[in-house]
Amino acid sequence: MKDIKVQIETLLHENAPDFEIAKILKKDIKIYFKTLEESFATSGGKDFLFKHTKKIDTLLQLVYKIAMRSMFGNYVPMKNSLPITLVALGSYGREQLCVYSDIDLMIVYKQSAGYNTKEMIEKILYILWDAGLKLGHRVHEINDLNEVSKTDITIKTSMIESRFIEGSKFLWTEIQNELNKIRHYEQEAYIEAKIDEMKKLHQKFPLTMEPNLKEGVGGFRNANLVYWIGNILYNVERIRDLPKTIITDEEYREFRIALEFLFRVRSALHLCTGKKEDSLRLELIPQIAHYLGYEDTRASHMKFAKKVTASLKVIKLFSTIWIDALANIESGTLIKPKSQNDSFESLLQQLCMVADNAFDAHPTFLRALSNLEMPIELHEKHYQILYNIFLQPHSYSVLQTLLDARLLHYTIPPLEHIINLPQFDGYHQYAVDIHTLKAIEHLENITDVTLQAIYNTLKEEERVLIKLLVLFHDAGKGREEEHAIVSVKLFDSFAPKLGISEEHLRIGKSIILYHNDMSNIAQREDLHSEQTILKFAAHFPSKLELDLIYLLTYADMNAVGKGIYNNFNKELLHTLYQQSCIAISHGEKLYETSKRLKKEENLKRNATFQSLPKTLQKKILNIPSDLFFIKYNLNKIINISQIAETLKNYYYKINNDEFLTIEIIRQNNLDLSYLLHKLARLNIVQMDIFKLFSDIKYFKIVFNETVDESELLLLEELIQNALKKTHQLHLKHPNIDKNDVIIDCNHSEEHAIMRLECADQKGLLSYIINVFDGFGIDICSSKIHTKMNRVNDLFLIQKNGNFCNNSDQIIKKLTES
Repeated sequence: MKDIKVQIETLLHENAPDFEIAKILKKDIKIYFKTLEESFATSGGKDFLFKHTKKIDTLLQLVYKIAMRSMFGNYVPMKNSLPITLVALGSYGREQLCVYSDIDLMIVYKQSAGYNTKEMIEKILYILWDAGLKLGHRVHEINDLNEVSKTDITIKTSMIESRFIEGSKFLWTEIQNELNKIRHYEQEAYIEAKIDEMKKLHQKFPLTMEPNLKEGVGGFRNANLVYWIGNILYNVERIRDLPKTIITDEEYREFRIALEFLFRVRSALHLCTGKKEDSLRLELIPQIAHYLGYEDTRASHMKFAKKVTASLKVIKLFSTIWIDALANIESGTLIKPKSQNDSFESLLQQLCMVADNAFDAHPTFLRALSNLEMPIELHEKHYQILYNIFLQPHSYSVLQTLLDARLLHYTIPPLEHIINLPQFDGYHQYAVDIHTLKAIEHLENITDVTLQAIYNTLKEEERVLIKLLVLFHDAGKGREEEHAIVSVKLFDSFAPKLGISEEHLRIGKSIILYHNDMSNIAQREDLHSEQTILKFAAHFPSKLELDLIYLLTYADMNAVGKGIYNNFNKELLHTLYQQSCIAISHGEKLYETSKRLKKEENLKRNATFQSLPKTLQKKILNIPSDLFFIKYNLNKIINISQIAETLKNYYYKINNDEFLTIEIIRQNNLDLSYLLHKLARLNIVQMDIFKLFSDIKYFKIVFNETVDESELLLLEELIQNALKKTHQLHLKHPNIDKNDVIIDCNHSEEHAIMRLECADQKGLLSYIINVFDGFGIDICSSKIHTKMNRVNDLFLIQKNGNFCNNSDQIIKKLTES
């Protein structure tokens, strides 16, 4: 700065024109801004802002000097004699000017016949503009200040932050007298208006994953409001100078640490973006964290974001307490504590007693809670009170009060890890703890008529259970292990302390484990697919479980952010719920699907399966037949699927060790009726048919005997003939009674079934398959079983119009000779 002063003194001495001096200033400003990153690295939050403020002060003082020399030449008057004063406003006035914030300047003058003050002011402003400074400026005659302050609350606020920079100190004394009048004018109305303004800003900028550090919840506006009210009432220049009856040393220490950190974050935000920026957007977090010395890892970024949220909450808490202590604005809707010396359990009980209606805790309640010395261990009475809190229709109000007072993690210890925990998934708009409480709020304020009716049917313990499920569904986030699994463990350790029954504990663990299923399936899967519905319902096999997952999904989606739960996915969720209610009445089918899902879970953990391409993994898991999964082991499922994935046309395998077994995988034709006809002399004890994927089917035929080795070549020839073309057959009609055939076309939306129980006969299966082929019937899977010369066969058939529309004719073909 010494060099720039010397250069300007030289230019002034040489009577250089203003634009040349402004050019030197502009160059100096550019050089200065390039040094800010280095300066930031060695400065604290407020210290960095203070240094930056003083640099701007120096530049304005130089400009004032340049304008004086330009206007008066060698006859420059004393500064006090010229009735012009430069005054800093806003954050500049508070000496908290951030890098790219507007420089709020007010030029106050007093009309004098002896000086051309307006021309002098224009000279100052033109030089500043030519130098490239980003100004937000006001120009007022001193006698107008009071009236101007009454025109707009923002102007008044800006003025009470005034700070002398340069010019006439005589005039500054008069300005201060005017400012005192402004401070004392309608103080109560001003304070109420500023508090109302802050509430509106908080509604506009809630505490999200991308907080607005200036105007959002816990931002600088909160801290500034304490200063503004303190300045109005006590004429203090700093928050810490307020009376100790309002602000304790311990409170101020915590507040100051949080504010200092946020000063650094905002400065880094400006440096990183190269502009005025107040929103900490997710994509900027790695760079901002780097500026503040964090490592370039996800864990460090999480740690940084967590500290940001925690700091904003500290500012919000203490500013709320202090503003109330300063303004003392009474409100009948706020709940006050009976005493500031009550125990934690007493205060918790008081909150429980008023939770039959929604409420906000009075700042004195927050102070009473935050000043407590907490006992190390929680007693049985604590859990009894908690149970009663969850019974209340507005337990959200209690939980929010505890979160605001930073005691939620103490009240419900398993939630400690998610307090302030960020979510970088691009989906959730809030940190985990805030999201969780918002989910509770939506659960207790359901706007969907259907869901409200479901909620109203819940019994007492079931209502406590659903609130616990909402509280714990994300409690396991932030760990290496899958969060649903950790959440189950946390729920399992906590819920019994509230007296939750074993049955409800079992239900709760299952719902938490699969808590994302309803949302994912409703929005990504085919809800008209029987398999989709059955697989979902298998996780929630009772009406109560379906009701609870439906309620949890509603609350969870609404808590993610505005517009996530909408009319479109509302209908999808309702469809899935209705279809699942129907599905749980299909006991046998649901049982099979449940067994299939267990096999799928084992499959997903299998190393060989995990090594498969993701596309093939998905195809395997979407194979429609439950029996395919139930019947075969993991290696067999994987082996069959790998062959099918690379299949050109067909594949077959003959095993003749203990029993003759034929396996065929084909993509196009297989004349199964022909093959079975040619092998009619052999007794079939088992036959499986399974549709896999991409129109590929798997066939397995097991006979009760082996064949001579010399017949294997002939057998291969038969298989190849069956695969290459369809044959015209004249088959002997088996002896089947009408009572032996049962057809159920209402088995499900997608499938019909046919059961056959009759005497075993040569060529029976060949004839049945031939009839099916004649009607174009697609067998999805079959279960063929022969024992003691009786067959017990079941065919699962695709509903394509060919089977059910021709069921009478099919029975006739099978039973009439």
